[in-house]
Amino acid sequence: MNSPSSPRISRAASLPLVWIVPVVALLICGWLGVRELWNLGPKITIDFADGTGVEAGKTVLEYNGVSVGTVDSVIFRRDLSGVIVQLRLDRRAAALATEGSKFWIVHPEIGFSGVRGLDTLLTGSRLNVQPGNGRPARHFVGLERPPTPEIPRQGRTFILESSRLGSLTAGAPVFYREFKVGEVEASRLSDDATEVLIRIHVEEPYVNLVRTGTRFWNAGGFSFKVGLFGAQLKDTSLESLVSGGVAFATPDGAALGVPAPDGTAFKLSADPDADWLKWAPRIPVKSLENVSKPPQLAGALPGLIKP
Repeated sequence: MNSPSSPRISRAASLPLVWIVPVVALLICGWLGVRELWNLGPKITIDFADGTGVEAGKTVLEYNGVSVGTVDSVIFRRDLSGVIVQLRLDRRAAALATEGSKFWIVHPEIGFSGVRGLDTLLTGSRLNVQPGNGRPARHFVGLERPPTPEIPRQGRTFILESSRLGSLTAGAPVFYREFKVGEVEASRLSDDATEVLIRIHVEEPYVNLVRTGTRFWNAGGFSFKVGLFGAQLKDTSLESLVSGGVAFATPDGAALGVPAPDGTAFKLSADPDADWLKWAPRIPVKSLENVSKPPQLAGALPGLIKP
């Protein structure tokens, strides 16, 4: 009688449980690395005269409030005249690397033209960009200050002649009855340096408010006068108190005049005459609200929204 054969035991190769966690971690790291490479956009360089506050790996580039890139490195130019910032854009923001794009560093700024970038006191400096529309580019020259705000082409431009600039800078508002109707575009000295020329832009719906008899004055800043009959505080809006501004009034009656042509020059007074503040001519305007408000709402606000 034959004895039964001994069973054969085969051991299949198996992965010890202790290796499962490292393998999973390695797979996750690999996936994150591939995703990071996929999201990388072009690398660009920006020349700045001063790189204060810019740090590699920390400073970000923002466009419309969204982070679209990070600074890789900050190095000096060979002649030590400035710094070169190397920045990696996100893949979704690759279109920003085009000719005409403008880059600048956002620093905290408090001045007559307004308050900007105070959040950088906590978060650190950041870069901002205004997109261009040219061909792809990889090298740019950074701006020392933010670019002048773009003013819509619709409307009319006027020149104000003043003995001094005061607090008026590009972007300062232009008011009619303390309602913003335009902005200051730019300023310069006259050809003979005897006065300052200030160019303002009034938006299209309100251009008819500016007539040949209109009077302009500086509405910005804080003014406190003490006279024989007591003290007087300059009447101004909160926005113009902070950022400076220009105000104007148009006479009523026969002195109303015709709409001022584009490019008309006016004298800018330091303060308004008492009579100017009483002027209240009836001048039809096409308010912007007419475009967005439904008819039933416009009818519910008589006197506020003109047809």
